[in-house]
Amino acid sequence: MRRLAGWVAALLALMLPAQALAWGFYAHTVTADIALENVRPDTRAKITRLLRAAPQLGTPDCRLRTLEDAAVWPDCLRGEGWRWGYTFAWHYRTTPVCESYNPRANCSGGNCILAQIERNQRILADESLPDSVRLEALAFLVHFIGDVHMPLHSGDHDDRGGNDIETAYGIAPGLNLHWIWDGPLAERAITSSPTPLVRRYSAEERAALGGGTPADWGRESWETSRDIVYPNAFDRPPCEGADLPEETALTQEDIERAIPIARSRVTQAGIRMAEYLDAAFAPGPLPQEERAP
Repeated sequence: MRRLAGWVAALLALMLPAQALAWGFYAHTVTADIALENVRPDTRAKITRLLRAAPQLGTPDCRLRTLEDAAVWPDCLRGEGWRWGYTFAWHYRTTPVCESYNPRANCSGGNCILAQIERNQRILADESLPDSVRLEALAFLVHFIGDVHMPLHSGDHDDRGGNDIETAYGIAPGLNLHWIWDGPLAERAITSSPTPLVRRYSAEERAALGGGTPADWGRESWETSRDIVYPNAFDRPPCEGADLPEETALTQEDIERAIPIARSRVTQAGIRMAEYLDAAFAPGPLPQEERAP
């Protein structure tokens, strides 16, 4: 059923403009599922309680009943740009892959993904605020942690994070590089995993996959774009020689090389999401039994 849901989401996504989605429905819901399997029990209970405030947000066309819903809710808001347009710049913060990475650039007034992850975690942690305000912050937080792990939300080559690069995906023409990493590549990476991604990870696994700050995660994505995404798509480093062409194609070999990278980013996003949720709902050091050795 999960695989069927992924294909349905991919088919629905084909009906939308490529830039309308951010790390497609399927990848976002899986990161939320990973997080929910790895948070403390009390964190899970507090999430369930907050979700009861959903009717107060006034978004009946954008369901918000589960953490999976929360992970895609900010993308659903794009259907009401007149009301939520000020949030659209929060989904990314790109740095050209041929320039030095600077997490403080392109974020005027906190209008970028790195600042909004920190802001929304702080709002979520503030129990003096109304549940509806904290629930909105929860949805933005889990969504943006997913987005910042998608390489092309941080890396760019003067092409809107790959949106302007027409890219064939196997035999499917007319897509673009950003959408491929958002949708079909992430879906294939998840469903072809030799072990389930949605599970309780050991303390050792969480220590290896987790940690860092939003700026660190953005740098990882930027480096992945520079060192893997663009070279894999164009068969050469992006910063050497002539300008990159405006269209390309991913061969089966290209896709196979990209799959473990996409799978790793989805998994890291889920584990780090769990850490940020636990920190928001239960500030302070982890209990001894939860700490990695």
